[in-house]
Amino acid sequence: MPKRKIKVCVISDLHLGTYGCQAKSINKYLKSIDPEILVLNGDIIDIWQFSKSYWPDSHMKVAQRIFKMMANGTEVYYLTGNHDEMLRKFANFQMGRFHLMNKLVLELDGKKAWIFHGDVFDVTMKNSKWLAKLGAVGYDTLIILNSIVNWFSTKLGKGKLSFAQKVKSGVKSAIKFIDDFEQTAIDIASEKGFDYVICGHIHQPQKRFATSLSGNLMYLNSGDWIENLTALEYNEGTWEIFYYDKWKNELDTDLDLDEDEKDNKAALDIQSVLNEISRSALTPTKVV
Repeated sequence: MPKRKIKVCVISDLHLGTYGCQAKSINKYLKSIDPEILVLNGDIIDIWQFSKSYWPDSHMKVAQRIFKMMANGTEVYYLTGNHDEMLRKFANFQMGRFHLMNKLVLELDGKKAWIFHGDVFDVTMKNSKWLAKLGAVGYDTLIILNSIVNWFSTKLGKGKLSFAQKVKSGVKSAIKFIDDFEQTAIDIASEKGFDYVICGHIHQPQKRFATSLSGNLMYLNSGDWIENLTALEYNEGTWEIFYYDKWKNELDTDLDLDEDEKDNKAALDIQSVLNEISRSALTPTKVV
């Protein structure tokens, strides 16, 4: 299966470096596309929970894949989130096709898209960061437990369950937080005159038209790669949510996970790239 040509791909909340990260699925998806622009919209590397003792090869392959995409012509914008907020002090760094930013505005076929992670709307992040970090550890533990239960459930032919989704859908405060988050993003983007507002952070894939006092626009959320395994794709004036689970059988059949080892000439030395970044001066990037 040839790579799908995409104008823009937005992917967020990979949480590389955690046990819940679906790194192999991420790598399969990224191998299946050829985007002009790849937006990594926050929480890509989970620096909060990062440990040198847990950085498996599958996680490194995702990083290698992204660098390889840059080498093949893709512009990559890494937008910071709360789990990788330590990178914010390097905002507006640029090296070649790699851009590190806090937010991004793209003009797409005459319309403006405002893209940012969204944790700025999270009251817990502002006032009780320790509680948010504790919750992140609890969430990761829940995902590990969930994966064990799902292994047995699948073997018994009963399908998969999502503990985290059940918690979110069953707790009124969680529902209200998501509603408030989305409406805040919509209201501010509408006031600024944007046609699209695109977030991550809440792990809830979404595409819907919305109305506010200042006008109408489309709200989009790229979801996550812990549970939902989703991304946003833009082509020919249209945004769509990509659901990995709907295409995984085709990806499993057509893509070879050992491609990086076979293609030594195209493989990139991540450490060399990082060394070059550390030696380079910061180059400001114009952001609207």
